[in-house]
Amino acid sequence: MGYIEGHDRNQPVLFPESIDDYITEDNSVRVIDEYVEQLDLVKLGFTKAVCAGTGRPSYNPKDLLKLYLYGYLNRIRSSRRLEHEAIRNIEVIWLLKKLRPDFKTIADFRKDNKPALKGVFRDFNKLCDEWSLFGKELVAIDGSKFRACNSKRNNYNASKLQKHIKHIDKKIEDYMRELDAGDTAEASDRKPDIKEIKKRLQELRHRKEKYQNYQKDLEKRGKNEISTTDPDARLMCNNNNNVDVSYNVQTTVDAKHNLIAGFKISNKPNDLGELDNMALRAKKLFGGKDFEALADKGYYKAQDLKKCVENGITPYVTKQVYSNGTGDKDFYTERFKYNKERNLYVCPGNQELYYYKKRTSKGKVIGYDYRNFNVCNECNFKSRCTKSEKGRSIYRHIDQDFLDTIDLQTELNKDKYRLRQMIVEHPFGTIKRGWGAYYFLTKRKISVNIPSRKNTLTGGVEQLNRRS
Repeated sequence: MGYIEGHDRNQPVLFPESIDDYITEDNSVRVIDEYVEQLDLVKLGFTKAVCAGTGRPSYNPKDLLKLYLYGYLNRIRSSRRLEHEAIRNIEVIWLLKKLRPDFKTIADFRKDNKPALKGVFRDFNKLCDEWSLFGKELVAIDGSKFRACNSKRNNYNASKLQKHIKHIDKKIEDYMRELDAGDTAEASDRKPDIKEIKKRLQELRHRKEKYQNYQKDLEKRGKNEISTTDPDARLMCNNNNNVDVSYNVQTTVDAKHNLIAGFKISNKPNDLGELDNMALRAKKLFGGKDFEALADKGYYKAQDLKKCVENGITPYVTKQVYSNGTGDKDFYTERFKYNKERNLYVCPGNQELYYYKKRTSKGKVIGYDYRNFNVCNECNFKSRCTKSEKGRSIYRHIDQDFLDTIDLQTELNKDKYRLRQMIVEHPFGTIKRGWGAYYFLTKRKISVNIPSRKNTLTGGVEQLNRRS
């Protein structure tokens, strides 16, 4: 019994007369084509949206936008690969009507239309809202690190620059000694001659001057690091405990279909201070409707939580757990019980810690300190409770009563809070693991701001495709 055989390559074949016959009715490229055709590119601010009266004709920005969206939907981000797809891919050939823009044209389209592309994604978000793809009842907020177009080698902080300068000074001294010795003899291990040494000295001095300029720039701007390839990127630690030059992509994901409702690119290594910002962006998109928001302990900040509550957003955020220094969980801060009537804390050893003083920052009271060093010095649990020779001190935030309410609210809704990972980690998992897009191809904050929203658009297209 023989194998299944293919067709003879030399056998003439009658192809369908129309390219349209190759594209099925439920193909997603038809959705892209219909969506882009109804957009007002002049209103969105696309360059060349109006044909020039003179000069060489340009590509219609609608065709390039279709190609751009097709690339995101099919995990093709490189302009060179998109150029290749326009030649070999029947779907792209249909979508562009056999046009073949080169990679430079595709790259320039992205570069020249950054604000307009963001406008397209905002428009599509509104369309998703009209299609009822957003539930507007429960969202999850989280951040994820995406590697920037900047190597660790081209990222400098004060200590790294000082180390490099010290190393260069040592090399210069070594070369100067060789010049003084006039040692130009050839040996089994060849030593550089005077001309070569002077050339190397010049290179070292030039490099030292470059590092010194970086130091001055850091001092002038009051920054702790500088990235030379992508100045907006920062050194960050990701979930695998690896350190890389990255951006922190903040997202708000609606629970109904796991679609991204809002995003923001940050160069801060942590999520603190972003909760209210992201929640209020989602509220604006949802037309002012109240909803519930889930976030992990990295967003636990009293000021942000208060802003959410004041604007009708119910936050469920787990609290920070602070160690006591000894690592004994029986003596963590949360084990100390506050007595509101007497304004004191009772420690796990059943001793009382009294109010000591206010704690201020920039002239404002931010909390209160409680302690009782006399009791601590006589306590049998002191070595388990603290490493301080004086004794244990407890800090109470000025808004601790409000934070206790949030903690209780989160505890009573644990089942709902457990949905957080399934909601907000799903888009990150799709983008990073499924599509391999764990890094940015472009530089500067304004450029990396564009690709971050691709999950919203592609997810919406897939939803519409299923509905049709």
